[in-house]
Amino acid sequence: MTPEILAALDQAKRDKHPVVLATRLPSGEQRLLPDPEAPAELNEAASRALERDESGTVRIGETDFFLHAYNPPLRLIVVGAVHIAQALVPFAVPCGFAVTIVDPRRSFASDERFPGVEVSTDWPDEALEKFAPDSRTAVVTLTHDPKLDDPALDHALKSQAFYIGALGSRRTHAARLKRLRELGHQDNALSRIRGPVGLNIEAVTAPEIALSIIAEIVAVRRNAPLPAKPAP
Repeated sequence: MTPEILAALDQAKRDKHPVVLATRLPSGEQRLLPDPEAPAELNEAASRALERDESGTVRIGETDFFLHAYNPPLRLIVVGAVHIAQALVPFAVPCGFAVTIVDPRRSFASDERFPGVEVSTDWPDEALEKFAPDSRTAVVTLTHDPKLDDPALDHALKSQAFYIGALGSRRTHAARLKRLRELGHQDNALSRIRGPVGLNIEAVTAPEIALSIIAEIVAVRRNAPLPAKPAP
């Protein structure tokens, strides 16, 4: 690996920018993708590698390339250290998500209740600003408290988060959307919020609701077709 490619790869990692290191076989010649000067088929193969989080060998024409996908880490930011959050963590971690629990209520947000994951007692707007959700980040609000959920959703809508979900009934969600419109968010942006959060599996218990949430997050990440949410 040349010093130039190594420096560019390190910069991409710092910037949380997904890239693919393509190594031509057997010569060992390397380049970072996407690259406008690379063959379109090679850029397309790199895009698929990033989407699938898979590294491997592909053949472009008569040439083999090993594509090493470098994606930013998957993250899940959960606002609300509630029972559903406790049930969600054991689903999210094996799916590859680094989980952060955000709740200024210290009696809820404790290492004892959430062992092994990052816990922040910052206010949600401060936490979301600090954690800066990117295109590999899912944000879920679970508190039912507008003082906590709304600032988090406001920041999430201004970010590149690939998934935004909010717990609550359709009536609650309608009131939430009204408040967010008053903050200046347009309907096309508000449509990014999956509310009520989770796939409709008639979930009742905290583990069932957590299962519906992680299933929806995975489905959105994998671009699976999803039914439209009913209008609030």
